[in-house]
Amino acid sequence: MRTPIGIASPLLPGTPARVSGGPALIAVAHGSRDPRSAATMSAVVAEVAAARPDLDVRLAFLDLSAPSVEQVVDAVAAQGHTHAVVAPLLLGSAFHARVDLPGLLEAARARHPHLHLTQADVLGPDARLISALRDRVREACTALDPHSGAPNTLWSRGNDRLGIAVAAVGSSNAAANARTAGVARQLAAITGWHTEICFATTEPTVTEAISRLRARGADRILIAPWFLAPGLLTDRLVTATPNSVHTGVIGSHPALTEIIWDRYDAALADALALTA
Repeated sequence: MRTPIGIASPLLPGTPARVSGGPALIAVAHGSRDPRSAATMSAVVAEVAAARPDLDVRLAFLDLSAPSVEQVVDAVAAQGHTHAVVAPLLLGSAFHARVDLPGLLEAARARHPHLHLTQADVLGPDARLISALRDRVREACTALDPHSGAPNTLWSRGNDRLGIAVAAVGSSNAAANARTAGVARQLAAITGWHTEICFATTEPTVTEAISRLRARGADRILIAPWFLAPGLLTDRLVTATPNSVHTGVIGSHPALTEIIWDRYDAALADALALTA
């Protein structure tokens, strides 16, 4: 049984719904026992809501955090909506996107037969997210050194000796890990940096990725988490490499807002085409 961690949603149950602007957007995050994760995703969805203030935008979680998908769908239905687009804030199309969320939505349709629920595509390795990852690396390279207070020199010395260990969650599915490895290759293609993929829950590990980068000639190495929000797994990466520089998670970034609305618009267009 999960123990939800509560977090304020951009529009809380009980707030009058804005049903005239179009279908509601329910942005569904993974959820975590770490409150930083829920707080980060709340900030992300607040920016999404601010981009289209005429629409009802809600945040829900698949597990471990509140409000749940069930709670938010029930609230949307109670406040008069007849259509909602459900956008999974997930970087990969694995069990949660293909099985877990569709099952929750099917049960919700049985409870609310007058509410049409359309599931949007996952975020995926969108090129704009790769650029956001690049931005997080640049920010870390130019930040002040926390020990000396002096400007960090990682960025100023050029690209040729810079190595980036792109750290993702990892899966028991080898094919899924192979697809995720493409993120590191895409980052290398747009930056010229040496990159290696690694995982928080399987091999190759972050220490193995660092060894590979050094073997390729990199002497300035950063760990770039391919995560939307901080949590227990990003902490695990820091613990494994305490002397390495770690970039921030993707978090609130203009590209993420843009992609989420693109997924909403595409799902809505597909739904309308089916009913035309």
